[in-house]
Amino acid sequence: MNNFEIVIFLMTILIVLSAFTDKIKIPYPIVLVIIGLIIGFVPFLPNLRLDPNIVFLIFLPPLLYDAAFKTSWLDFKKSIRPISTLAITLVFFTTVIVAVAAHYLIPGFSWPISFVLGAIVSPPDAVAATSIIKGLGLNKKVITIIEGESLVNDASALIAYRYALAATLSGSFILWKAGLQFILVCAGGVVAGLVVGYLLVFAHKKIKDNAIVETSLSLLTPYLAYLLAEQLHVSGILAVVTSGILIGWHSREIFSFQTRLQTTVIWDTLIFLLNGIVFILIGLQLPEIVTNLKSSTLFQLIGYGLIISIVTIVIRIVWVFAGAYHQRIFNRKKTGDDENDEAVNWKNVLIVAWTGTRGVVSLATALALPLTLNNGAEFPKRHSILLLAFTVILVTLVIQGLTLPLLIKLLKIKSEKPLLQKEENELNLLLAESSLHFINNDFKDDVDENMLERIKKQYEFNYNILANKKGDYRQRKESDSQLNSMNQFLKAQMEIVKFQRELLIKFQNEDRFSEEALAKAERELDIEELRLNSMMQKTETSVSVVNNTTSP
Repeated sequence: MNNFEIVIFLMTILIVLSAFTDKIKIPYPIVLVIIGLIIGFVPFLPNLRLDPNIVFLIFLPPLLYDAAFKTSWLDFKKSIRPISTLAITLVFFTTVIVAVAAHYLIPGFSWPISFVLGAIVSPPDAVAATSIIKGLGLNKKVITIIEGESLVNDASALIAYRYALAATLSGSFILWKAGLQFILVCAGGVVAGLVVGYLLVFAHKKIKDNAIVETSLSLLTPYLAYLLAEQLHVSGILAVVTSGILIGWHSREIFSFQTRLQTTVIWDTLIFLLNGIVFILIGLQLPEIVTNLKSSTLFQLIGYGLIISIVTIVIRIVWVFAGAYHQRIFNRKKTGDDENDEAVNWKNVLIVAWTGTRGVVSLATALALPLTLNNGAEFPKRHSILLLAFTVILVTLVIQGLTLPLLIKLLKIKSEKPLLQKEENELNLLLAESSLHFINNDFKDDVDENMLERIKKQYEFNYNILANKKGDYRQRKESDSQLNSMNQFLKAQMEIVKFQRELLIKFQNEDRFSEEALAKAERELDIEELRLNSMMQKTETSVSVVNNTTSP
């Protein structure tokens, strides 16, 4: 197959499988990886090698940007302490412990090679974690911590990987230089992301009524941030994440409703395809990895891989529980009450501890290992590292991914969906109530009183429904043939939609409602504005036709 046929083949497999994953109740990343494994061992089907450069340049930036864009900055900031602990400290701790285990358990693994393996398998994967926890109704704080960790930890792991690899290639390593470089690379990545983010916010504000240009610009943003950072030799991943969070925070101010509706559909489709293809490609890598290994060596390495997998899982569980216990003791000493007990509830802590699936970043860094050292000698244990990394990915992805929904059920963790629905109802009620106040007190004076009364009754009707009250209002179907009156009526409704948008921004800045509730209300306003805008265009066209027909 040529490249185009391969892409079509993978997309076909992805779309067909995704249609059935909801029915079998298995997270689709796991299904796709297993199917990739099966495809890889079928002789007449394509054997594809995952190019790490493609992963880091083509796949990773949009996947991370989309996740960061949908992350609430306020929620992220509130959970910055556990996120940074997991994304930085735990990554380095896992690297060290895995290196120690590999050095003393696996024959021939020197310290540099062991640290390379530790850095490869240390970061949980953002793509896998987000895909698996989606729709499980987890606590909002738990989701924020898991997704926030996954956004940041890739940068920590890649930096650790670079220094471990440099030590292997050159045979030397200076700790203080590595520590200083880590700080510079991380800070530089954040600064690069802020620069790109603010430039793009300014650009979107200047672009008016051009959804195609704005959508195209949004698709370019993750690549602009990543490439700028990489050119400056700082963290491209942190640049993408920073720009995504920044632009996401300002999105309600800078995007028109047409842009939001259009970009949502395009980005959802793009992320669906990229996610699916990545997981299929993960499964397709095993045949090439085992090609140059003897059967005895293969089974031995799989055994070592299982041990390393257990080490990574246990390290995370111990670390997360220890961190939660420390936070609980610290908060009690500081506040003297139990107000933080819910945040560190042991069931939620266990969910965070168990969500440590590895994925595409670990595999890409393993495949990126050079074939030779600086002196021309063959890179030691390269095929062994690849198989060990793949084993850890498969074990954590399949075992932890499949058992997470079961664990939630066994722990009898209540879904947050009813609470979210209640919050959405409260938000809609407050919007209706504030809109009525706006109509009664602050609306334009030049609007016809009959039209204003008609609008007021519509919102009173909506308010009564939301407040579960029995209103006396009965909807009337009026045949209004006067196009100008209709146009005025639609413009008045557009004014109310504009006011409600300003309220949403106010609520966002006050951190009054969750990001999920605000996003749903915003989408409903987008749809309403799209409907009103379409009706206004029709009435304006009709008025123009009538005027041209009646003019002498």
